[in-house]
Amino acid sequence: MMLIRTSLLFLAMVFSANKAMAQNQQPKKKNQPNIVFFFVDDMGWQDTSVPFFKEVTELNKRYKTPNMERMAHDGMKFTQAYASAVCSPSRISLMTGMNAARHRVTNWTLKKDVSPDTENPVVESPQWNVNGLSPDSSVPYTISAKTLPTLLSKGGYQTIHVGKAHFGAEGTPGEDPLNLGFKVNIGGHAAGGPGSYLGIHDFSADWRDAGNHIWDIPDLEKYHGQEIYLTEALTREALKEVSKSVEKEQPFYLYMSHYAIHAPWEKDKRYYQKYIEQGFSEHEATYATMIEGMDKSLGDIMDHLENLGVSDNTIIVFMSDNGAHKQVPQNKPLRGHKLSPYEGGIRVPLLVKWPDETKPNSVNEDYVIIEDIFPTFLEMAGLKEAAQTSMDGHSFVRKLKGKKSSNTRPLLWHYPNTYYNPPYSVVRKGDWKLIYHHVDQKLELYNLNDDIGESTDLSEKELDRTMEMAQLMTKLLKDTDAQMPTIKATGKPVPYPSELLK
Repeated sequence: MMLIRTSLLFLAMVFSANKAMAQNQQPKKKNQPNIVFFFVDDMGWQDTSVPFFKEVTELNKRYKTPNMERMAHDGMKFTQAYASAVCSPSRISLMTGMNAARHRVTNWTLKKDVSPDTENPVVESPQWNVNGLSPDSSVPYTISAKTLPTLLSKGGYQTIHVGKAHFGAEGTPGEDPLNLGFKVNIGGHAAGGPGSYLGIHDFSADWRDAGNHIWDIPDLEKYHGQEIYLTEALTREALKEVSKSVEKEQPFYLYMSHYAIHAPWEKDKRYYQKYIEQGFSEHEATYATMIEGMDKSLGDIMDHLENLGVSDNTIIVFMSDNGAHKQVPQNKPLRGHKLSPYEGGIRVPLLVKWPDETKPNSVNEDYVIIEDIFPTFLEMAGLKEAAQTSMDGHSFVRKLKGKKSSNTRPLLWHYPNTYYNPPYSVVRKGDWKLIYHHVDQKLELYNLNDDIGESTDLSEKELDRTMEMAQLMTKLLKDTDAQMPTIKATGKPVPYPSELLK
């Protein structure tokens, strides 16, 4: 009996050893990657020391962003990345995978049922979705859809929102990121900017406009009265949430959505004096400090991931929601600024670090657009079926892995609004870009490969190309059921661009 027991024990040990050996020989399945989306507000294409143009520009020399340089060195730089020309449309496209023409949140949101559009003598804005994104389709003037964080959460992710939300109007469900798929929200609400960046002012506008609290940043009361900058406070809170997810061994999606470098422009004292000593004006120095403080946040997050031992399984994506504001140094050689149809309003910095997938220090010159983030993140997370729900966004995972892909897909921008800039539509295909100005019904055609500054309108010289692009724009506007402004004199909608050339 003892001999039989000994033999059985020996066989069990051999079986266990063989099983362990077989398991060790099998390739281990990699865990779902963590994803950090580092989203900056109103940062222009050149507001960084990382050159996104073929030449180093004066702004590249002016600004200090060593951690963006670090990301570019470790990952892939996209030189032709795009967003909408204003914040809320970009953010809704990110959350839904829809183009702004389709989701109809075509301008920034704040107060329920109230549009910021101003009077135009020629045209009137359509009734766009002024209340933004909503989990409830019964809320009027909203778009309802399964959001990116909702799908990631169902796929096993801890979804963390830190910073600016600006998804839905005040008093609607969409103003709270917790109603849109995030499990954690710190600092996100209806407003698209802070009352103040300064802890000594409680991050509120009340100090300069008594009783005005709509811009107050929630969830940061512990920092009130302190000498701390908003960018730093949000970063500290983000690091805490990342640590909690790592402790639980749960993959996380961190939406690190900074209010910087949006107005109000308030100096970050940690960096201010050196810029003054370099001869910057007070406004220029203030803006530069906001950029440098934002970059420090990026570095703090990267360092924290390394200290936690998870950097090798964490994707970091850096992007801006639109171009630089008109009141800050302009992003030459690009023309235009935030809210305009030119490249200065829509072309933005994009960096991607994906360990073992993106080639370090690589550059991609294909164009991508904000709604592409939705399917790309879902595919990165291994949720390919969910990624296919994107109506307008295209995953650029192939590009990130260095595989060639077509760059003839058309891109559409649509701004039928009368706030700050007259309404317009834009289409790009290949190197060609057509702008349709709704008020005077004028077309402009540019070849961006030859003329990145959009200085030479080719619409009359290249009539066949203009017609082709106008027909394409018309098709895209119809396919997305885009809203057009109304001509006040006739009560009819602005005609489609192809109708101008019959």
